[in-house]
Amino acid sequence: MFQSPLFRVLAAQALLVTVASAADPKPAGTPAAPKASPTGYTDTPFIPGQKWRVHDDARPRPAVVTPAETFSHGAAAPADAVVLFNGTDLSKWRAGGETDAPAPWKVENGHMEVVPKSGAIRTKDEFGDFQLHLEFATPEVVSGNSQGRGNSGVIIYGRYEIQVLDSFENPTYADGQAGAIYGQYPPLRNAAKAPGRWQTYDIIFETPRWEKGELVKRGNVTVIHNGVLLHHKQEILGAVAHRNVPKYTPHDPRGPITLQDHGNPMRFRNIWIRPIGGYDESAAK
Repeated sequence: MFQSPLFRVLAAQALLVTVASAADPKPAGTPAAPKASPTGYTDTPFIPGQKWRVHDDARPRPAVVTPAETFSHGAAAPADAVVLFNGTDLSKWRAGGETDAPAPWKVENGHMEVVPKSGAIRTKDEFGDFQLHLEFATPEVVSGNSQGRGNSGVIIYGRYEIQVLDSFENPTYADGQAGAIYGQYPPLRNAAKAPGRWQTYDIIFETPRWEKGELVKRGNVTVIHNGVLLHHKQEILGAVAHRNVPKYTPHDPRGPITLQDHGNPMRFRNIWIRPIGGYDESAAK
């Protein structure tokens, strides 16, 4: 068969590339690049009462607000608060799910840290309407993008999630940013600090109520992130759902607080919670 000079040149170049690749293989043990996470979707159902889809890629991202250096960082617990983590042990926590196994995360240098793939942790106690303070830091070494970067969550009663995420210069869908009511409402602003910096959440939650099996009051939440208001008594549309619409199912007006393991070594410290009382309540109970 006749082979043109050009064909012979191209064949020789291909042979050189093959030989070079064989002589210089990828070093053993080299970690694979993190799988890219989507920044949003276009095929999910619409959120009830909104014009946006769940995790809609077209939904406007919140405007960035640079927070002050500190806000409630290091805030001491009031006298009527339950200290959930004081920097020394996980005695107030257990493994997620229905197990009574000890919480599997590690404690060091005054903070707890997610052991990736070990599972979520949840409080041993249950709470009704509450005021919650916690501090978190996303990994200083950035790995991944969108929802694959510095991801965790504060999950109330195992149902309603306030997203924890590294949202510093990290495009992702609006209703999944740091401080979002996940899959329902974006934060009003993006107040995220740089990776590795300590940040604060102050969360006020009022539980939903049912009467004779009928929902008579939706839950609502107020969230302050690093001193910036993200939600103010915003009604929650239902239980958290990824790529699906939220729905309510009846439950007790009390429940645990869960911190999510999403595969990232997130850190948490200074966590306390206190009940929200009513007006004219007697101090003696």
